[in-house]
Amino acid sequence: MDFAWNFLPYRYPATAKLRDLHQIFQTLHVFLQDLRDRLELYFHRFRGTEHTFMVIVAVIIGLLGGLGAVAIQWLIKLFQKLFWGDWGLTVDYLETVPLGWKIAVPVIGSAIVGTVVYYFSQEAKGHGVPEVMEAIALRDGKIRPRVVLAKLFASSVYIGAGGSVGREGPVIQIGSSIGSAIGQLLRVNPRRTKTFVACGAASGIAAAFNAPVAGALFSVEIILGDFGVAQFSPIVISSVIATVVSRHFLGDFPAFVVPKYDLVSPLELIPYAVLGVLAGAVALLFTKTLYRIEDFFDDLKVNGVLKTMMGGIILGGMGIFVPYIYGVGYDTMNFALLGQLSWVTMLLLIFAKIFATSISLGSGGSGGVFAPSLFLGTMTGGFFGALVHLLMPEYSASSGAYSLVGMGAVVAGATHAPITAILIIFEMTNDYKIILPLMISTIIATVFTTKMAKESIYTLKLIRKGIDLFGGRDINLLRQHTVRNIIRHDQNIFLNTTSLPSLLKTMLQGKHEEYFVVDRDGALQGSITLQMAKEFIEDKEIPPELIIASDLMRTNVQCLQPDDNLDLVMHIFGRIDSRQLPVVENEQSRKLLGRVRVKDVIDMYNKEIFKKDLAGGMHSIVSGMERDRTIEVFASHQIVETTIPDQFVGQSIIELDIRNRYGVEVILIRKKSDESDDPSSRPGTLPSAHYRFEEGDDLLLIGEKENIERFRHNNPLP
Repeated sequence: MDFAWNFLPYRYPATAKLRDLHQIFQTLHVFLQDLRDRLELYFHRFRGTEHTFMVIVAVIIGLLGGLGAVAIQWLIKLFQKLFWGDWGLTVDYLETVPLGWKIAVPVIGSAIVGTVVYYFSQEAKGHGVPEVMEAIALRDGKIRPRVVLAKLFASSVYIGAGGSVGREGPVIQIGSSIGSAIGQLLRVNPRRTKTFVACGAASGIAAAFNAPVAGALFSVEIILGDFGVAQFSPIVISSVIATVVSRHFLGDFPAFVVPKYDLVSPLELIPYAVLGVLAGAVALLFTKTLYRIEDFFDDLKVNGVLKTMMGGIILGGMGIFVPYIYGVGYDTMNFALLGQLSWVTMLLLIFAKIFATSISLGSGGSGGVFAPSLFLGTMTGGFFGALVHLLMPEYSASSGAYSLVGMGAVVAGATHAPITAILIIFEMTNDYKIILPLMISTIIATVFTTKMAKESIYTLKLIRKGIDLFGGRDINLLRQHTVRNIIRHDQNIFLNTTSLPSLLKTMLQGKHEEYFVVDRDGALQGSITLQMAKEFIEDKEIPPELIIASDLMRTNVQCLQPDDNLDLVMHIFGRIDSRQLPVVENEQSRKLLGRVRVKDVIDMYNKEIFKKDLAGGMHSIVSGMERDRTIEVFASHQIVETTIPDQFVGQSIIELDIRNRYGVEVILIRKKSDESDDPSSRPGTLPSAHYRFEEGDDLLLIGEKENIERFRHNNPLP
């Protein structure tokens, strides 16, 4: 109480007694408002410390993501106990379950999940990872917080009731939703929000497989789709923290019972290469079947809940004859890894699992495709390995080793993520001897599937919705700029009839390393360097006056055109030994317009990187400001966000001459066209001198307080 009294900025008068209740509440309101302002100030200062802030938030996301992974495993077991009367739901136990109950349980679970999906959260439907990728690419990483609870409950019920899906997809979506919710709560910029989503995804996959490195790489390779991510450390931290949480609650055990692996003979690498092709074919079959069945259910003109229940009926009917397809299927996978299933059983389970998982997800169930991909890989490798061992027992390992490699190969083929697949299998085995056959099979499977189908099992879902993750954005920052933006018109040229002495005189006095040769119409003929000219001087048989530029030049000159993008230009510079390239009007006329230097391309790239980082940094400041609030920068300067005055609408920065007339600098523009329900969520763009202001645009200004007021009231400097 004494602390609270001392902290109050407005103490009660010593001689007055507070008798009016209204005065008490007014004083309390002032105290709470002052406390809130101080806490906000401390928070904004803390958020400005980039490294410390990101590390602390990454730890929090890792903790929550790990707890989410633990929670879904516990809930799955709980619903298995409630539905089936057994915590583990083993194949042996399922044989004792009455036939009617094998159908009834999936139908009941489907009805519950269908209700959650269609009346509470559509995002809980399906395998979840494409939805996370869509949020990253199109919504700056924003995911509704309710997805955490909806996906956790729906997937736990569905898997517990026997749905033939995996728990890894839900765990990834839950972790990503946690990361997104924290980013939205802290009002960070889109770049940080995406990083937090990636942290959540990494924590989910790491906790699910007890594989921290694979979790981080999965997030980068699949969720972000960019190995050039600027902030990889927070993703790794979240992945490691989630693994620690998982090991604390569930123990340090691998996800599967992994057999001891041995490469019996170098000749065995040939069957592993064949396995890669076979695994790729199975991955393609799985992807095609999944979306064909999803189309079938989408075309049915019935209620969504009834569709999901229809899927439950089909699944229950299959379970009567093939109980292996119920649930995640880890027990069955362990049987295959230990060589306890016949090759005929494993061959049949490939097709049964593909159909069961497709029915489960296509009808509207909730779960992932990662575990089914592992299941298919285990059966594919086991079936193929058993045949190889039968044909050449002296030169091949047991079927369990092939199951292990096949597991990674099908995952790589389905997801187009070979690095993640290799690392998951390696972290489960901790055996370097498996790396060589694993790399061979996974890479071949990935190459095979990418040649046959451009999209992975994740991105195909988005393409079918009309969403091309890369179609609407430039992966390379240089692709958005053309040669026209950096062309230099200070042409270092010679006519093709210029004599050698004139050439040498100009070249020795000039500063260019290479000169271009044109005819009298200005068409490019070739290029000359000083070294080429010196070689002709050494030839004493021909008088220098008789040697002209066309005799010296090389004609095979790589040319650029004004509309070529700079990404292409940079690739051309990488293939040739030159520091500049000529720019011609077109290939037909070859009229020389100017030149482009490799240094100019690099400068443009650095400028774009700087603009991208600066825009993100400015948004970080702006997102913490309310409209018309200010941030004190120096003793006399402020950063203020304000709406463009009406009299400036339709004019550009260069026309208004804002810097000179008003003494302020525009550092960010929130365009009216960047529609959003919340103005503070508009990311904003860096100002262009030629941008014409629109009604409702918001500006972020920096300058002295008096000058900012001058701008607001259109009162130029004297």
